[in-house]
Parts: sequence; C-alpha cells; structure tokens
Amino acid sequence: MAAPGEEEDAMARYRSPLVSRYASAEMGYNFSERKKFGTWRRLWLYLAQAEKSLGLPITDEQIQEMEANLDNIDFKMAAEEEKKLRHDVMAHVHTFAHCCPKAAAIIHLGATSCYVGDNTDLIVLRDGFNLLLPKLARVISRLADFAEKYADMPALGFTHYQPAQLTTVGKRCCLWIQDLCMDLQNLERARDDLRFRGVKGTTGTQASFLQLFEGDHSKVEELDRLVTAKAGFKRAYMVTGQTYSRKVDIGVLAVLASLGASIHKICTDIRLLANLKEIEEPFEKDQIGSSAMPYKRNPMRSERCCSLARHLMTLVMDPLQTASVQWFERTLDDSANRRVCLAEAFLTADIILSTLQNISEGLVVYPKVIERRIRQELPFMATENIIMAMVKAGGNRQDCHEKIRVLSQQAAAVVKQEGGDNDFIARVRADPYFSPIHKQLESLLDPSSFTGRAPQQVAKFLKEEVRPALIPYQSKMGGKVDLAL
Repeated sequence: MAAPGEEEDAMARYRSPLVSRYASAEMGYNFSERKKFGTWRRLWLYLAQAEKSLGLPITDEQIQEMEANLDNIDFKMAAEEEKKLRHDVMAHVHTFAHCCPKAAAIIHLGATSCYVGDNTDLIVLRDGFNLLLPKLARVISRLADFAEKYADMPALGFTHYQPAQLTTVGKRCCLWIQDLCMDLQNLERARDDLRFRGVKGTTGTQASFLQLFEGDHSKVEELDRLVTAKAGFKRAYMVTGQTYSRKVDIGVLAVLASLGASIHKICTDIRLLANLKEIEEPFEKDQIGSSAMPYKRNPMRSERCCSLARHLMTLVMDPLQTASVQWFERTLDDSANRRVCLAEAFLTADIILSTLQNISEGLVVYPKVIERRIRQELPFMATENIIMAMVKAGGNRQDCHEKIRVLSQQAAAVVKQEGGDNDFIARVRADPYFSPIHKQLESLLDPSSFTGRAPQQVAKFLKEEVRPALIPYQSKMGGKVDLAL
C-alpha cells in the first residue's frame, strides 16, 4: 500500500505512458529495477559458483549466503550508496555484501561493471523476445482464421488507392500475414543470434581472471563457458571490449522497427477500410467515438498502433548512432541512451502486438457494402470479357471495342458528374448490338470469376507456410486481449 500522500506525489511526476497506460505487466517487469538488480545478484552467484568449481578459495557457506539473499534487495540502501559513490554497480555490490557479510570478499571477484550490466542487458533482451514471439504468433493465428473464413469473399482491389481488379477479403489479409510471418522469423533469428558477453574483464582481455587462476588459460576459458551456460546461453561472444559490440543492439532494434512498419501498414489498411465501411475494428457497446459527433466510430485501436509503431520505427536510429561512436574498447555515452531506447522498443512492440491482437479478434466485415462497391466498379472491369464473348458470338473486336468505349464513358459521366450509379450494364442490355450475349451477362459479371486463384492461394499459403510456423507456439495460443484503455 502506498503511504498517505505517495499516490498524489506520483501524480505530480511524469510517468511513461508505455508502462502506466499500455504495456503488459510481464514486459514492464522485464525492464524493471527488480528484474535488473535481481539478475545482477544471480550473475554474481554464477561467477562465484564457477570460480569455486575451478579451485578458487570460495566456501559452500559463502555460496549459500548469496543464494539466500538473491531477492533480498534493500533498494533504499542501494540508492543511498549510489548517491555517495556515484557508481550504480558498486552501490549494489555494497548492498549485496551488507546482507552477505561472509561472502562480501568474493562478490564481483575479478569482474568489471559490464559483467553484470551487459550480461543482464542480454538476458533482458532475450527474455523480451520470448515475451513478444508468442504474442506475434497469436496475432498471426487470429488473422489466419480470419483469412480462412473470408478466403472466397470477392472484394475490390486497389492500386494507388484507385480501383483495380478484384481480390478477396481473405487474400488481402494474407498480405498482412505474410509480412508478420517475416517478422516472426526475424525476431526468432535475432533472439537466437544473441550471445552472452560472458566473463571478459575490463577491456575484454580476461587479464584479471588469468591472474586469479595464475596464468591457467584453460580455467579462464572454462570459467567463461560455465557462467555462459548458467545464464542460459549456448555461446558467448569470443571477443569484446569492455562491452559487447553495440552493433548487437542495432540488430535487435532493427527487427522491432521492421515489425513496427508491418503493423503500421496493416492498421493503415484497416483505417482505410473503415472509411470505406467495408471492415471495422471492434467497437465496444458503450464506446464513444467523438465528444461532438455521437455517430462516429473511429478506428482508435488502429490509430494507436500507427502512432506507437511510428515511435518504434524511429528508435533504431539510437543504436545506429551509438555503435558508430564507441571509442576503442568503450565509452560511456552509450549508457543513458540505451537505458531509454532498448526498454522503449520492447515496451512499444509489446503494446502494439496486444492491440493488434485485440483488433484481429474482433474484425467486423460488411459484405453488403463490399458487394455494392464491386457492383459500382465491376462493369468496367468486365469489358474485356464482354468483348471476348461478342467475338465468340461472331462480332468484330474493333467494332465491339468502340461500342464499349462510348457506353463506358457515358456511364462514367453518370457516376462522376451526376453522382449516380454505374449504369454501364444497363446500357449494354439496351443496345441491340449486344443482343447475342445478353443472356451471358450475369455469368460474365460473376465477381468470383474475377478473383483469379485468390482462394486457392489463401488455402495453400495458410497450410504450407503459416500454420507450420505457428507450431512452436501452439501451447500459448489461448486467451484474448481485453484492452482497458
């Protein structure tokens, strides 16, 4: 419980909406102080355990004392120590040592600050990917169900946001899914490519550990391997400066920025479709679209995704610039920047995935509106079919082309100048020239005959590419997202 006045004081300070308003509790915890400093203590424990196993004079009692106090963190004392020492790692060394007096002498033995700082960052990045990947898989799964359901429903396609040939509602959704499947592969690869910094010392030479083990190179290598394995990594970077290469952060944020671009595109399409009244995102029973216009149903979830995805896409510029200005073995101008951009990238990705899942679980389709738009445009698209039918019935292609050109321009004038419906087919029916094919007009205008292999493409794509990619996440596919805000 907050002490009297603390809640009011909190409201007087800026709080990032990424945490206070949007992100999941799990992702918020992943970048929390408790996760960070608790991981530091575990890394000190791993180091002591490995050093003991390789012959350094560390006792079982010291190890047990450290194990018993991993989560016994006096944050107030640590803050006071950091204020005095101006060094966050040493502040927590002292704080840990205070509750582990027997182990105090061997905590952080041979290590540099980046042993806990960088290795913790790599653990947090890995765990962040492990939180994002099932969420992305759930979004893909929900959209795949939607695509399968509407695989055969014809819809007007657009190029340049101008009417083009027909597609299907499901096929258009598969364009979204394909981008997200690329993102799924990219995130998996970025996670799996992460290595541990390991036990490398002040400038990456492992000199301090070589001294501890009296020049025994094999023990230093084994120490690095043991700690790496304890932290759950298969490999460590073979060479580092004081830090792991900041190009690693570029790779991490680049795939998240790419995910942001995918979601921005998807949600922009949904916003455009909402304007066309063909498809809408979920709209709650008591939701208000506008304070001034009660009839409005704004696509606010999709707008939120676009807004936050825009922020996510820009964050990759931070590690790009940071990596470019790391002097020799390291310089500290990376630290403050990384505290912000790494956490914000994962928090933002977490938010937009949760929001997109909510959208994809409740997309509303309006078939009658879709059909009406097809009726407005299909007559013009059918002109080539009409010409071919007339030629088969004995007509001359050039004569037919000219007839259709005149009638289509007349119909276009009704649509554009008078605001009327497309009456091209009515004009064809009224013209005796086209009497040989009047009975064929219905079949020539069947929308399903204009969608090509779209339904087959949907079925093949979902079966051969999408569903197999989701198999590793099957146990985490359940649960819907209920957005509070």
